[in-house]
Amino acid sequence: MSKAQPLPAGFLDEAGLNRQHVFDLAGLPEAVLATLDIQAGERQLILLGHGGRRLWEHIRASGTAGDDPIDDYSIQTIRRWFAQALPEQRYRILYPGPHLIGLQTLGALAGWHRPSPLMIGVDTEWGSWYAYRAVVVADTAFAPSLRQEGSSPCPSCIAPPCIRSCPAHALDDGRFSLEACSRYRLQPDSPCATGCLARQACPVGSEHRYDEAQIRHSYARSLAVIRQYYANEVQAPEQK
Repeated sequence: MSKAQPLPAGFLDEAGLNRQHVFDLAGLPEAVLATLDIQAGERQLILLGHGGRRLWEHIRASGTAGDDPIDDYSIQTIRRWFAQALPEQRYRILYPGPHLIGLQTLGALAGWHRPSPLMIGVDTEWGSWYAYRAVVVADTAFAPSLRQEGSSPCPSCIAPPCIRSCPAHALDDGRFSLEACSRYRLQPDSPCATGCLARQACPVGSEHRYDEAQIRHSYARSLAVIRQYYANEVQAPEQK
């Protein structure tokens, strides 16, 4: 029997989806499998992400537009990858899509992030400048990826600049306050409306920091969610 080959990642790396992890479905926890609606013949889950600025640079160069150019570009890239590199393989893109996928859980299983005061994962190489972009299930038979080992760089950080730089004081008691963060972002002329000063102050992986256009894009989307949440909170008592 021939030895299983690693996932051919060159096309994905060049396109900006430069983080990949292959899981055998049989080795995933039952709680994860229960969310995937696995179909006959599917054997592996491929988690795709990106670190740094390359993905956004490719999106801008491609002219991909729409409400969410990152999702659209990621889907298009995966389809091209399978068509060119794996034309005989069957696959389904679960995320982006309607499936509720535990991206953080999969990322933890892959060893892609460690805890941080900001409640977003931190990686020793990329810092917080990375994201999970796609989950694919397929009938592939690649060699499963090894878990990325390591520890959080945060405990060794002296006088953490992320805590000191947060104007909302959302980290003052040692635990991130989503309430304080969200309400501060909603204030008129908030400096955190379309970016996070605390995140930008973190020195880990700072060389991979997104450009300003990508930061504004991502935080504008989260700000819209926050506005909708508090709008619903205000309306709810009136609807009772």
